[in-house]
Amino acid sequence: MPLCLVSQIAVAAVWLYEGLWCKLLGGIPHQVDVVEAVPFFSRQSALWILRAIGVVECALALWVLSGWQPLLAAGAQTALLVTMNSGGLLWARQTIPDPAGMIVKNFAFLVLAWIVAAQARLS
Repeated sequence: MPLCLVSQIAVAAVWLYEGLWCKLLGGIPHQVDVVEAVPFFSRQSALWILRAIGVVECALALWVLSGWQPLLAAGAQTALLVTMNSGGLLWARQTIPDPAGMIVKNFAFLVLAWIVAAQARLS
């Protein structure tokens, strides 16, 4: 497999895991607590918002795999992660086990997402 395709699959797999397993199927129940920490969100609304985020993350996986508008896809991934990380740090820092680790891992992931976008654009 070409390196570009392997990288693309890796990025899509992370979005699919996060969206499908963690959020839609409830594989990481702790994530509801993070969303519920946002002011004015009840447990029930947090569940619905988490499911909506899961759908968006699954859609991002498909978008990355499609190769369509790769720079726009990388920008959307960046916007979503920065928004979610900022919200988590602002309202749910006490429920996030390792906030610094979250930032480092997501930074590395976004670097890979932008590399995939650049590679796809050159192909």
